[in-house]
Amino acid sequence: MSKESIVEKKLLHYTGKAIADFKMIQSGDRVMVCLSGGKDSYTLLRILQLLRRRYNKFEIFAFTLDQSHPGWNDSGMRQWLEDHEISYKILTEDTYSIVKEKIPEGNTYCSLCSRLRRGIIYRYAEDNGFNKIALGHHRDDMICTLLMSIFYNGEIRSMPPKLLSDNKRHIVIRPLAYCQENDIITYAQEQKFPIIPCNLCGSQENLMRQRTKMLIAQLAKENPKIPSNMLHALTSIKPSQLMDKKLWDFKNLEDLQEIGVQGGEELPFDVIASELAF
Repeated sequence: MSKESIVEKKLLHYTGKAIADFKMIQSGDRVMVCLSGGKDSYTLLRILQLLRRRYNKFEIFAFTLDQSHPGWNDSGMRQWLEDHEISYKILTEDTYSIVKEKIPEGNTYCSLCSRLRRGIIYRYAEDNGFNKIALGHHRDDMICTLLMSIFYNGEIRSMPPKLLSDNKRHIVIRPLAYCQENDIITYAQEQKFPIIPCNLCGSQENLMRQRTKMLIAQLAKENPKIPSNMLHALTSIKPSQLMDKKLWDFKNLEDLQEIGVQGGEELPFDVIASELAF
C-alpha cells in the first residue's frame, strides 16, 4: 500500500517503541528475520523493512526453513520477497519426518519441532554473520505463554523481548512484543500476504495454546484491560511477593527484622510435616 493505513501506523509505532525500550536493533546490525510464512512473521518483516527505509542503519534478511511439511508451497512467498526487494534464503531440511517418527500420533509436535528448527536457525545465522535473529512473536503470544507456563509447567516465565542464547552466540529479538494479534490479522489482510499454513500442528485439536488463548479472550470480554495488564505484569515482577527461595531468603528474614520479638531456635516443622503426610 502506498499510503500508510491506520493499523500500519499503529504497528510501526509499537514496534519502534519496543525496539527502543529494549535496544533490540542498533546501527550496523545484520538482522535475520525468521519468515515462517504466517501472518506474524510477514508483518514483522514488512514493518522492519519500512523502519529500515526511514533509518537505513541496519540490514534485514529473510530466512525461511522448509521443513518438508506435506503441501508446502513457497512460490507465493518467493514472488512476494522478490517484489519487495528483500534478500532471502529458503532452506529445505526434512525435520517433518523426524518429528513424525519420534512423536506418537495425536501428541503435540510443537516442542520437538521448535527445537529442531531453532538449531538450524542458529547455525545458519552464525555461518552467515547475522548478529540478531528476529522472531514474530507478539503481545498475545507472550501473555499466553505466561499462563501456559503457570498452568502446565508450574513455572512463571514467558518470552523475553530480547534474549541471549545459552551458548551466548546469538541475540534473539521480538520487535512485535507490544503489538496486538488483532492488529496483525487486520494488517495481513490489508497487505494480502501469501500465507503458508502449518499443516503439521495446526490440524491437531485441543492444543494447550489454543485453549489458553480462548480463556484470555473470554476474560477480555469482561475486562478489555486484562491482556495489557498481563503484559505489564511481565515488566513488574515483585520477587518478595512470590515463593521462590532462590530470590528471597525467607529463612533468614528475622535477621533483617528491626522491631519485634527475636525468634529462638528453629523448630522442626519439616519433621512434623513429614509425619503428617498422607
